[in-house]
Amino acid sequence: MIELNIPGHGVIQIEHLVCDVNGTLAVDGQLHEGLVRSLTSLRDRVTLHLLTADTHGQQDTINRQLNIKAVRIERGGEAQQKAAYVDHLGSDHVAAIGQGANDAAMLEAAAIGIAIISVEGVAVETLMAADLIMPDIYSALELFVKPLRIVATLRK
Repeated sequence: MIELNIPGHGVIQIEHLVCDVNGTLAVDGQLHEGLVRSLTSLRDRVTLHLLTADTHGQQDTINRQLNIKAVRIERGGEAQQKAAYVDHLGSDHVAAIGQGANDAAMLEAAAIGIAIISVEGVAVETLMAADLIMPDIYSALELFVKPLRIVATLRK
């Protein structure tokens, strides 16, 4: 668990990190280089959850690379399914990372929503739903290694 005491927000205890896969952790079905190490290093702090519609059909390979089984989202109503997943975990204890339009509701539902700018771009509605905007997935994940960066950005 990562505990954040954010002036103006209070204490937030992050137990779960929910990540979109395609566009966020992977591009064209291929996991970004170096993410296996980055994600694995976070497992002693948070429980990692991957959500995907498996657009490129490569999720089984990504699952093996990360030694985790992603939750497959049915096509159609993806935004609502992702938000419901965050709610089921207990949204007050969830940080979520995404960039696509179907990630906006998930970021809004999470205690901390992080939008990243990827090579696929980032949807405007996702930017508006996020608490933080990061330039890439590596910077977003580093927030959980150095959580005072979150506090510094979100304090009021």
